[in-house]
Amino acid sequence: MSEEALGVTTGAVARRLGVSPTTVRSWEQRYGIGPAVREGGRHRRWTPADIAMLEEMCRLTSSGVPPAEAARAAAAARRRPDAAERRGTSAPRPAGAVVPAGAVVAAEAVVPPGAAGRRGGPGGGLPLGEVRQECRGLARAAVRLDGPAMEALLQRTVRAHGLVAAWEEVMVPTLHAVGRKWESTRDRYVEVEHLLSWHVSTELRRAAVTVPPAAARAAPVVLACLPGEQHTLPLEALAAGLAERGLPARMFGAAVPAEALRAAVGRSGPAAVVLWSQSRTTADGALARQVGSTAFGLRGARTAPVVFLAGPGWPARAVSEGMRRPRGLREALDAISALYPDPAVPGTPPP
Repeated sequence: MSEEALGVTTGAVARRLGVSPTTVRSWEQRYGIGPAVREGGRHRRWTPADIAMLEEMCRLTSSGVPPAEAARAAAAARRRPDAAERRGTSAPRPAGAVVPAGAVVAAEAVVPPGAAGRRGGPGGGLPLGEVRQECRGLARAAVRLDGPAMEALLQRTVRAHGLVAAWEEVMVPTLHAVGRKWESTRDRYVEVEHLLSWHVSTELRRAAVTVPPAAARAAPVVLACLPGEQHTLPLEALAAGLAERGLPARMFGAAVPAEALRAAVGRSGPAAVVLWSQSRTTADGALARQVGSTAFGLRGARTAPVVFLAGPGWPARAVSEGMRRPRGLREALDAISALYPDPAVPGTPPP
């Protein structure tokens, strides 16, 4: 008898889905979502239809549907022989086929009636609190190390809600939850944080390359982390937000040496310079003042950039005359946009 007819073990199903065997067993115990046919004894054998049901559950939970509701919907789909055809998908794959974990979530999510916008339910074991449904879906995909699911969900979220809302309401809460879990479990979940950060960064950089050609003629916004500062994601979000508004930016990334930062400002003649500091140890008020006094242009018509001190590392006393300290992404975008006379078609900012 073929392997497909016999079915596969719980361990093989778990590897295919990117979860642990314990998780698969807990789904069966909590939600009754197990194999349709069981052998005698304690062993479970999963047929292609059973595996398709579990993949459907993973797809729904990655879109933010609570696990119990996702399990009911997936089990109901297994009972309908024509469900795959109505969804426009192929029949269940053979048990031996190689399927990347989370590949089934690449399409738009099919959410059961009444589930849209719901905020309840767990988020993959992460301390999320009251958050958007997409945030819970991203958390579940991150804990499963499900890269394709994270990529698809992030793309859909930015498309549906815009960059700022996606950053503030989905990306940041999930990143913070992973960070808290990491701190509370003595370096567990490091792999979750690294993979999630990489996918968030990938989506932000994808959005940041959409600046229109007209923006090339405008004085740019320089974005840089101070020397010793490695946290670049907030600046990547700002770069993507500027691109969404049609404003040019130059991202210099993490830990920019002081001399290189001064040279970058002197050579590019920016309208604004955003300096990110995550902690007090990297905040450098003297360097910020030097950057703010760097003039650009011909003698008699030189301009200096507006300096934005961004991040929680800056103390209130570091803000000097002419500097600004935005409290969030939206406030920074609004303040920078105001420097340009026509954000739709950026030109040279006024002196």
